[in-house]
Amino acid sequence: MTLLVPGSAQLLCGNRRVGRVAVRVWAVVALVLGGLAVAIWVDPGIAIRLGTDPTALLAVRVSLIVGAISWVVLLLDAWRLGDPPRLPRSRRLVLAGVSAAFTALLSISMLFSAHVVAVQREVLIEVFGDGHVVKAEAGRYNVLLLGGDSSATRWGLRPDSVTLASIDAESGRTVLFGLPRNLANVPFPEGSPMHQRFPDGFDCQGCYFNGVYTYALDHPKLFPNSDNPGLDATTSAVEEITGLPVHYYAMVNMQGFQKLVDAVGGVTLRVRTPIAIGGVGGEITGTIQPGTRHLDGYQTLWYARSRAYDDDYSRMGRQKCVMAAMLQQLSPQRVLLHVQEIAKASAELLSTDIPHGELDTFVELALRARKQPVATVSFVPPMVVTGDPDYGLIRVKVAEAIARAAGERTGDSRRRQGEDRTDRAVQAANQAKDLGAAC
Repeated sequence: MTLLVPGSAQLLCGNRRVGRVAVRVWAVVALVLGGLAVAIWVDPGIAIRLGTDPTALLAVRVSLIVGAISWVVLLLDAWRLGDPPRLPRSRRLVLAGVSAAFTALLSISMLFSAHVVAVQREVLIEVFGDGHVVKAEAGRYNVLLLGGDSSATRWGLRPDSVTLASIDAESGRTVLFGLPRNLANVPFPEGSPMHQRFPDGFDCQGCYFNGVYTYALDHPKLFPNSDNPGLDATTSAVEEITGLPVHYYAMVNMQGFQKLVDAVGGVTLRVRTPIAIGGVGGEITGTIQPGTRHLDGYQTLWYARSRAYDDDYSRMGRQKCVMAAMLQQLSPQRVLLHVQEIAKASAELLSTDIPHGELDTFVELALRARKQPVATVSFVPPMVVTGDPDYGLIRVKVAEAIARAAGERTGDSRRRQGEDRTDRAVQAANQAKDLGAAC
């Protein structure tokens, strides 16, 4: 009786005052949960909003802890009301066993749920701040995705992976724009600190796109009011290159990424050509062989970053395939089963200015994006010669890709011929209307 309706046993043969309070509380909880279930069935976004609200999560955690303790106390009292000493030994053992099982079932499940909620809340507070909420422009959010290695004192000193994700604010349909790290003469918006220093583009000796971040960090006086000069300089460059405003950023630490993949049990990828583990400044210690492979975090990291057997452009294509695989394979159920490991990896994995108040928006968009083809445009040869980029062409390609994603027709655009250093499969991943199919 206590398992189904807490307080009912006390109401019938124990302290009726306690029983009435417990039954009434249970009735209110049941009504609230029933109403919430109906509301979520009508609008699934309610669950996402509650699951990404630290205040709501704190309330849920406290309720679970108080509920677990209260329920266990009622169960123990119900066992007492059964008057075990007066029962035959066999019945006494059965009563004790059943009571212990119910007590363990309730306490473990509810307290573990409270722990999961606490972990999720801590991640939200630690990774996502209380920053400024930015509204979509022209019906799209543009999120800058950066990937780099951290050191003991700095994060992502030279981000070698730069992707701008343009996301439809309604459908979630996404276009990924890949920017090679070796773009030359990178332009900056007029009036920006970097434009004042480099009015003709980032044309110093040995200066390429991935050096913008480092240059700004080494010259903080150019950005007197900036908390992260490298990020601000890189963001301004991406906006000028693509012609799109950047609303938010997310920087991924490669070593944290490895832990994340391990936390979710690995990722399945189709490996088209042999991929070196190591190389380019170090010794090659192994090879990921072609075929459909289930890779752990270490292997997935090298699949995404290796360029010993090919080049930067092939690597860019593989990175997008990893994004597509994780988008499709990391179901909410799989994430829940590994929430503690993911939470531990997330603090090392991600730095972002997306406020937790907007997280529900992007979770909903991510779930919608899983049902949509993800398009990619990478500005690599032969479309763009990275040593002498046609930035006007890049802007044309950006506009065309967004128009296609929105279902509009576009005319033929200019193509710039150059050296094709990517194989056909990787080129397909770099320029794809459906990234999942290309990978």
